[in-house]
Amino acid sequence: MGAIFQSLGRTITAGVVILLIVMAIAGTFAMTGDMNWWRFFFRWLHVLSGVMWIGILWYFNFVQIPSMPKIPDEQKPAIGKVIAPAALFWFRWGAMSTIVTGLLLAWMNGYIGQALSLQKPFAAIGLGMWFGIIMWFNVWFIIWPNQKKALGIVTVPAEEKAKAARVAMLTSRFNTMLSVPMLYLMVAQQNGGL
Repeated sequence: MGAIFQSLGRTITAGVVILLIVMAIAGTFAMTGDMNWWRFFFRWLHVLSGVMWIGILWYFNFVQIPSMPKIPDEQKPAIGKVIAPAALFWFRWGAMSTIVTGLLLAWMNGYIGQALSLQKPFAAIGLGMWFGIIMWFNVWFIIWPNQKKALGIVTVPAEEKAKAARVAMLTSRFNTMLSVPMLYLMVAQQNGGL
């Protein structure tokens, strides 16, 4: 059993195997020809991706950023060269997966146009989608380009590096702010609206 938990890959594989066993016991595989099952499956992928994305966003804002001043200077390179780049990889791709699965889910359910144009009865989910799209844009086109400079992945002068770190941090805080109403709106839609 210990061998499973010593490897993230084996741990995730074990989780998938347990899921497949649960699905087999429940008779879920017989339902995979049903469009409702695929809608459910994409909702599950959307939630799974969102947990990855927002979980790492909150890790950065609740743990890493506030802890950095407390870390001795000689230990900071480990965070900047090892931890932050790995976290940013999963952060970016969690955001991408969340957006893609969310848009696919809205399309599969037939409300993508109504939601994006904030029409009733899809105004809550639509507004949540717009917040998510803004946050996704910030991740890929503001936070990540600036983090590459701040972490030294892209070489820039020291003053540009400091400015990039600040822009990335402030944009990350903006996304953290938007995550609160975005998550509320996503849950509100299926529970009676705003």
